Amino acid sequence: MSPVPAHPFLEKAIRLKYSQFAFHAVRKLALWSVLGLSACTGKSTADLPQFDGQRAFDYLQKQCDFGPRVPGSEAHSACLDFLASELEQFGAQVGRQTFKEVLPRFPAPVTLTNIVASFGLDKTERVLLCAHWDSRPWADQDSSKENHDKPVPGANDGASGVAVLLEVARQIQLREPSYGIDIILFDGEDAGQSGFNDTYALGSQYFANNKDARYWPRFGILLDLVGNRDLQIYQERNSLKYAPKVVEKVWDRAKELGLDAFHASPRYEVTDDHLPLLRAGIPCIDLIDFDYAHWHTTQDTPDKCSAESLAQVGQLVLGLIYE
Repeated sequence: MSPVPAHPFLEKAIRLKYSQFAFHAVRKLALWSVLGLSACTGKSTADLPQFDGQRAFDYLQKQCDFGPRVPGSEAHSACLDFLASELEQFGAQVGRQTFKEVLPRFPAPVTLTNIVASFGLDKTERVLLCAHWDSRPWADQDSSKENHDKPVPGANDGASGVAVLLEVARQIQLREPSYGIDIILFDGEDAGQSGFNDTYALGSQYFANNKDARYWPRFGILLDLVGNRDLQIYQERNSLKYAPKVVEKVWDRAKELGLDAFHASPRYEVTDDHLPLLRAGIPCIDLIDFDYAHWHTTQDTPDKCSAESLAQVGQLVLGLIYE
């Protein structure tokens, strides 16, 4: 079987990249020459859109109201339709990348779905923003063994990153950035078996293995566990090792914006959705606060999260795509 494209709506942008790149480069150099300008790396913060943390928190709550988004469940199906509908409402071209996988402890293969939403398909330079929207089927880190077979609500672990990206999508509808933006909500990140890393990040593995060979965003940002009330985000070690320039770019921007939740030193090494993308050659980094006491427990609920934390992460994302 031949690989399926990353997303059918990206075909237009991919074709434009090859036909227009040289033209735009020559035109830009000529314009700078005529105006007596040189390339400038300065970044303005005065006119950035303002991220609405409360709206993002409402999106977090809405996802949790469906119940745990465990693959194969009614909550999973209902949340899928909701997320796709919201992104379409914000003007994105939305596609669903569906595939089947055998998950640990599941009696039969289940259907998983990546949601791919694209803005600005006429733009050749693109940025990838992503998160996972499923929640873990088993609270295997819960202090009570009685809860180990119960699903995780996934307020911070899953819903927080998605909530930020939904509010980012709303802002993109209000004001178009200079980059084309692709938002991917990965499925099947959290149904893995402890100790077997390849059983995690199934949605990003599928996307990376089946993406169009011509799709190369300038950089990617993965959001995971970004809603913790006491948000402290350090540099993830795999990101720092394999995409150091993106890490530097992101933390420099956080400093410019005065976002005190971001600390410019390494702390964790995490298996997450960015790894398959990095292996495929996409320079994607993981923004994650892994010091979260309720990770993979039944206590991962909205009251452990805050609008203020979501706003710090969301404002950084806006600062990157509107610089």
